[in-house]
Amino acid sequence: MAELNLSSLKSLTIFKTLYETGSATKAAKALGVTQSGVSRSLGVLEENLGLSLFIRDKNRLVAKPEAEELYNAILKLMFNLDELKHSILALREFGVSRIRVAAIPGLAFGFVPRIVARMLAMNPKLNVYFDIMSTSEVVRSVEAGQFDIGFVTMPITSEQLHLERIAKTEAVCIVPKGHPLAKKKAVDIEDLRRQHLIVANQPNIAADQVLKLIDDHQIALSGKTEANIGSICALVENGVGVSIMNPITAADSVGSGTVTLPFTPKIHYSFAMVYQKKWRGNQAVQLIRDILKDTTST
Repeated sequence: MAELNLSSLKSLTIFKTLYETGSATKAAKALGVTQSGVSRSLGVLEENLGLSLFIRDKNRLVAKPEAEELYNAILKLMFNLDELKHSILALREFGVSRIRVAAIPGLAFGFVPRIVARMLAMNPKLNVYFDIMSTSEVVRSVEAGQFDIGFVTMPITSEQLHLERIAKTEAVCIVPKGHPLAKKKAVDIEDLRRQHLIVANQPNIAADQVLKLIDDHQIALSGKTEANIGSICALVENGVGVSIMNPITAADSVGSGTVTLPFTPKIHYSFAMVYQKKWRGNQAVQLIRDILKDTTST
């Protein structure tokens, strides 16, 4: 039996059409070839496979069970070939066909999704995997090759990763509309006396620095709620209390029932994109840089 190779793809395409139409005449018309060419191709394929695929019944071809199994296998093959084509198109555009992105919660509710959306708008064939984790987890995952690009809070230490700062911001105070502090032009640490403070329940630079300031200034709170960062603005809007956070997260999370105010003393944030050094010249990384130029100041 002759070995089946890639040169047989044309025969497989003709077989697929024959199976679907049940007629050499209809298959030839659909493919734009001669009927004799279709019959000859089927004969070569059957000889190559060592199988009889159809029962010849006058002008009809009745598919045998072997033909059904081959047809289903060809459908899978055609799908895989289409996926390969998509991957090649993505490789041309981005240098990769798949990109795995990890981000800290503070950048994951709008900032990074907007970047992903812009990338996919330019090439819908790109496959993206996106997850949310802490800075330390992002660093470890990118170092281990489980993710390709990470978005983290600085500072970080890694000998394996290349780091690019993408944004530098200052903390803001989020208060409910109608709250006494909402009338102020800015909120000071002293204004937090007897306030209910909402802080992140995960490692967070703002929360750590605010709590240190509260301790240093001996600020007596009326209470404290620890919550997932994604729910903090909703808690503020529902009147639970006030919160201090980075303005990127605030802009992506606040609703119409909150007011965002400057906070003093200033708490600085620095965010960075990290990736393995082999990615330094990658087209996807450069595209992210270009997108960031439109949305952040470095």
